[in-house]
Amino acid sequence: MAWFLNFYRCDRCERIWTDEWSCTCDDECPRCGARDMSPFNSEDLTEVVGRHGGEFIALRSPSSAEHDPDYIEVGRFPTRKKAEEFLAVLETE
Repeated sequence: MAWFLNFYRCDRCERIWTDEWSCTCDDECPRCGARDMSPFNSEDLTEVVGRHGGEFIALRSPSSAEHDPDYIEVGRFPTRKKAEEFLAVLETE
């Protein structure tokens, strides 16, 4: 399932906050409660690269994810570049 880090700015009180969710959905301001704030930017976190010891681990949020990304490992690589290249190819397949 797609996973996003959404960036919001409240139209009423100008508070800036982030929230992770499976879409780029509207949110409620945590300070003043204003509703229907749309994200002004989003980062796609469906696939990420993490580091464990000397290895770089390619992770993907599965279609079964619901309230958190529930990442699964899809490969281990000696460099970040190799992991990113793998995810780029995996995305196009």
